[in-house]
Amino acid sequence: MQMPNRRFTLLLLVAALAGCSSMGPKGPEKDKTYNITILHTNDHHGHFWKNSDGEYGLSAQKTVVDQVRAEVTAAGGSVLLLSGGDINTGVPESDLQDAVPDFKGMNLLGFDAMAVGNHEFDKPRVVLKMQRDLATFPMLSANIYDNGQRMFAPYKIFNVGGVRVGVMGLTTEDTYKMVHPDNVKGVEFRSVIAEANKVVPELRSKADVVIAATHMGHYTNGNHGTQAEGDVEMARAVKGIDLVVGGHSQNPVCMKAENVRDDAYVPGTACAPDRQNGTWIVQAHEWGKYVGRADFSYRNGEFKLVKYALIPINLKKTVKTDDGKTAKVVYTTEIAENKEMLALLTPYQNIGQEKLGITVGSSDVRIEGDRSVIRAQPAAMGVLVGLSMMDKTKADFSVVNAGGVRDSLPAGPLTYKDVLKVQPFGNTIATVDLTGAEVMDYLNAVAKMSVGSGAFSQFAGVQLVITGGVVSNARIRGAAVDPTKTYRLVINNFQAVGGDGYPKMLAHKTYVDTGFVDADVLRSFITSRSPLKAADFAPGDAVVRK
Repeated sequence: MQMPNRRFTLLLLVAALAGCSSMGPKGPEKDKTYNITILHTNDHHGHFWKNSDGEYGLSAQKTVVDQVRAEVTAAGGSVLLLSGGDINTGVPESDLQDAVPDFKGMNLLGFDAMAVGNHEFDKPRVVLKMQRDLATFPMLSANIYDNGQRMFAPYKIFNVGGVRVGVMGLTTEDTYKMVHPDNVKGVEFRSVIAEANKVVPELRSKADVVIAATHMGHYTNGNHGTQAEGDVEMARAVKGIDLVVGGHSQNPVCMKAENVRDDAYVPGTACAPDRQNGTWIVQAHEWGKYVGRADFSYRNGEFKLVKYALIPINLKKTVKTDDGKTAKVVYTTEIAENKEMLALLTPYQNIGQEKLGITVGSSDVRIEGDRSVIRAQPAAMGVLVGLSMMDKTKADFSVVNAGGVRDSLPAGPLTYKDVLKVQPFGNTIATVDLTGAEVMDYLNAVAKMSVGSGAFSQFAGVQLVITGGVVSNARIRGAAVDPTKTYRLVINNFQAVGGDGYPKMLAHKTYVDTGFVDADVLRSFITSRSPLKAADFAPGDAVVRK
């Protein structure tokens, strides 16, 4: 056998050393200032393409990221691009292709790492493996264990312009109850605080800066209710984290005052991130609506925030024009789409559009959801939508705003496009666990919704007598509502935030936005039960108004 020459052996050794991310540089120089910019997104949920109004999308996002990188590099600084997770689930064109366009787009954007989100487990494990293999960046989580062993790398250390930056991943402990049990067999989602307390000291011995890329949620002042602990709670309990790049709760983390988040944040305005126990906490809403930009300086062990901003990606507002009509205009300067990204993603968008024509089931006769019917009386389409939501979440009853149902289902073969015509808004479904007394309060509130309006309520799983706009009799699962028992309600997130005048449920301690898109839930329900029998969804006399 011929022995390799000395030069070849030396090259192999150099390559091996270069591939050891944990080795990194010796550390930053004393009395030298290093400028480090952290860019971040989260809760992408399949939005690789812009929406019908031209908002967000990876092509415009790449333009922004490239511009920031060029600017920072020219000034002698360095950039790290991180994701707070949940790449999967949300847009049909992406869901139908297992988020392949999204991960390829992230590769082209040059992401350095991402936290593992709960929706990374929405599909069978073989899909997750494919996505891990496809990604050119690590998926990180310190607290996910598969049969007793960590399923993902807990962290990675980056050489960022001479500063050793350790990035740790963490995933919400609620994941196990938010995904199909078959997808997480043998998997544990351990305490994020306990795991962080193990990992941070280890990272501190190897890195100059410690960042947690998390998918846990930002709950104002740590008020997480029945949901698992989030970023605020962890930052208070774990010392040594410089920055949390978060996700999961899908809100801009912009603070009005200490422990008071600005939940009416306006795109393009100033944003002050949260700070807890010396740890900065950031989150960039959802869907690539923003790219978060945090500019730091590092000098002699001090990691100091210089400035922070949420950069809106072509987000638009509705304005009145001179002729009295309305138009959509960008909050800030229009961002051009990157041509290289467009060339990568266009074929996937086209394939996605083609797949919308696939048959997903069938119905024996038309299932009524016409606007004139569903906004005035109990309708089969309202029952069908409600039952699909109940089936997905194991809820006891559902309430559906009629304005969220936009069409009937025709007799015969049903395509995915037919489903999207019924539910085109991409709303997610949410659950709230209510006492019987709370159930009655809620039902009395929605019973008053006006006939003919989009707010008019459709019901499933509950029998009601409504007299003069007041519920005089209510039964769930065949029994009268018991004030002392607990019942699970499922609604869409539009209703949950108070849309159409519905009671706001976001602040309820048991509120959970599942992240499941209503149309996808309906599609799965149709497929599993086809051929549908329209008579099964006839409202009958379940709801009587007097």
